[in-house]
Amino acid sequence: MKKLLLLATGGTIASRKTTEGLAPKICPEEILSYVPEYSTFCEVDAVQILNLDSTNIQPEDWLCIAAAVQQQYENYDGFVITHGTDTMAYTAAALSYLIQDAQKPIVMTGAQKPIDASITDAKKNLLDSLRFAADSRVKGVFVVFDGVAILGTRARKVRSKSFHAFESIGYPVAAFIDDSRIIHYCENQATEAEATFFDRLNPRIFLLKLVPGMEPDVLDYIGERYDVVIIESYGVGGIPFHDKRNFLDSIARLHRHGKLVVIASQVMLEGSDASLYEVGARAMNQYEVLQAYDMTTEAALVKLMWLTAQTMDSNEIRRLFYKRIHHDILA
Repeated sequence: MKKLLLLATGGTIASRKTTEGLAPKICPEEILSYVPEYSTFCEVDAVQILNLDSTNIQPEDWLCIAAAVQQQYENYDGFVITHGTDTMAYTAAALSYLIQDAQKPIVMTGAQKPIDASITDAKKNLLDSLRFAADSRVKGVFVVFDGVAILGTRARKVRSKSFHAFESIGYPVAAFIDDSRIIHYCENQATEAEATFFDRLNPRIFLLKLVPGMEPDVLDYIGERYDVVIIESYGVGGIPFHDKRNFLDSIARLHRHGKLVVIASQVMLEGSDASLYEVGARAMNQYEVLQAYDMTTEAALVKLMWLTAQTMDSNEIRRLFYKRIHHDILA
């Protein structure tokens, strides 16, 4: 029987009503008491490492979660992390970079309704996650939600209230969990690599959503305070240069000051291809701008936090940004 560790971080799954709205109040032992069926297929210990609404989760907390997994990595067969849904995709991506080549399952889950609510998705999500983490075929970081397992680098919250809150973006769903059945769609490749843990992130990465009418000098302001700017642009990745709102001049100044610029797409599916149109090709050719291709914005942002904490050499960042880690990029 597999031995799992439940790491509780708060979130809706652990929340109760207060005079100011839902807030995490339920301890992990009580959370487990709502799904006693788990004892038929695994043993579970539980630890509270954080107790936050996920809106309050920060990069320092991602490091805390990764450190908790590292500390107990040799003592358990797998890990389940209960977490709020709002920033779960960011945390899942962060753990995918902070814990690489994991040979054990690290499964994130949460809920849209508290576990003690009369109608809730929490019990199913928690039980599915424990069952998935107890499967000997599973290794690496995943989000399990509403009967679906999604790679940690490919998850995105796409619904704010519905139980089917997460989708796998640009990559097939890893598995379906149907009660006691787990149907795998993406098998893990056999590898002898040992898990590598990282303990540094650089939060000085800015995500700018481009909108018509935005003034280019916003990039000058951002460049004074951040090391990397991700421009979430239109379509396949265009940068405006027509008339008075010429963003290329501002990108040139960032380039001269050693700042990195990355083009991503606001469109959820199919990613960027900035070289396709003149509005993207000029930036790519003149200023060594990177692009996210089919990476999710969440994964691209957190990957850059991880990369720039390891090195600020632009050539090395470029090489590693396009290196595939936990299936984060296909291009």
